[in-house]
Amino acid sequence: MSASAVSALAAAFLLVSGAPAHPAPVYLTAPVETPAVYDDEAGGNADADDPAVWVDPKRPGRSIVIGTLKEAGLDVYGLDGRRLQHIAAPAAPGEDAAPGRFNNVDVVYGFTLRGRKTDLALVSDRGRDRVRAYAIDPAAVAAGKPPLRDVTAADVRPVFAADEAEVDEQRTAYGLAAFRDDDDTYVVVSQRAETRLRLLELVDRGGKVGYRTKDTLDLPGGFTLPDGTAWKPCADPGERPQVEGMAVDQEEHVLYAAQEAVGLWRIDLDDEEFERPEMIDRVREYGTPWTYDPVEEECVLDTAADPGFGGEHLSADAEGVTVYHAANGAGYVLASSQGDNVFAVYGRKGDNDHLGSFTLADGPSVDGVQHSDGSTVVNVPLGGAFPKGLLVTHDGEATPADGDREGTNFKLTPWDAVAHAFPKPLTVDTRSFDPRDTD
Repeated sequence: MSASAVSALAAAFLLVSGAPAHPAPVYLTAPVETPAVYDDEAGGNADADDPAVWVDPKRPGRSIVIGTLKEAGLDVYGLDGRRLQHIAAPAAPGEDAAPGRFNNVDVVYGFTLRGRKTDLALVSDRGRDRVRAYAIDPAAVAAGKPPLRDVTAADVRPVFAADEAEVDEQRTAYGLAAFRDDDDTYVVVSQRAETRLRLLELVDRGGKVGYRTKDTLDLPGGFTLPDGTAWKPCADPGERPQVEGMAVDQEEHVLYAAQEAVGLWRIDLDDEEFERPEMIDRVREYGTPWTYDPVEEECVLDTAADPGFGGEHLSADAEGVTVYHAANGAGYVLASSQGDNVFAVYGRKGDNDHLGSFTLADGPSVDGVQHSDGSTVVNVPLGGAFPKGLLVTHDGEATPADGDREGTNFKLTPWDAVAHAFPKPLTVDTRSFDPRDTD
């Protein structure tokens, strides 16, 4: 999208019309969690962030969850929460260079690699500004062996940086969402501390996975409020309002992107290009004046001067996004409202109306979810534990704590438990969409 088009978009940005208040979030609990990881030297600087699910084609109950751990790399889990494999992030290529740091992960099925259909886990390496690709081996899963193998081409270039020196400035690959279009496979990557999104096409480079840029989109970094005043979202000095949480509607090829301090965007993906972005909801803090506290190194909102232009369903940061597919365009878009530990639910079709929200609370054996970053939902049956689908959510505050150590992990919740918690139950549709067949 051209700079002039983006400028026009920011100037012409229209607020979503006010809507009546919605009921309080419904509460439910997760029955399964992964082991807590710790962001300290003893824990290998592990900080859980974003999950993805690979569906086993022969025995769905043997499917796996893949979770990013930032500087610590990746963990692979069974549906019972047990760790099956650990993959370290790449070491720093030089003394003054940043090491690998795995931020977001997504799964695509059937990429043709060396003439064979290969399922891939794709990871945004924030530290080195690359997309890393890992082949998923069903035979290894069946044999109880480590299922992921690095198949990233050695010569992949940085996604955003012009050179290696610029990589170390860390305005690098951040959020990630993948999708297929017929025989082609694409990845959308967002840039840390910027508003930029980049559309990449995966390519086979001699049996390894590379990529090439197809399109770039810059979302607005500032907005004109209804009273005519200019407003920019809260950000650290020199940074712009970034996107992290993203998901693609695999049937409609629509990208949903959460700009953390702004709101939730809907962007059609057509003919290998980004179409015009449409805001479908705003964070509550939208339009609120703020100042930067250099001592605490944080933004301070002037809530007393809030002009009331914000939304009703998302408290900054707007984070993890995932799409539940159902028949005839039905289903849901879920977004993490990190500021109040709630997940907002929007309709998948039409105007993406807000339908309600839910919270994962403390249960008898598994604690609740706070400050959630990434999430992913699968509609198909995954064995006896999750016969009606699965929701996986990041928990930014896993308890009980290990002394002063702050733990994080992932929670696994049956989709039907989420659906039936609502006064008017959400749809449970295990048949109309197969994540392994998205052509």
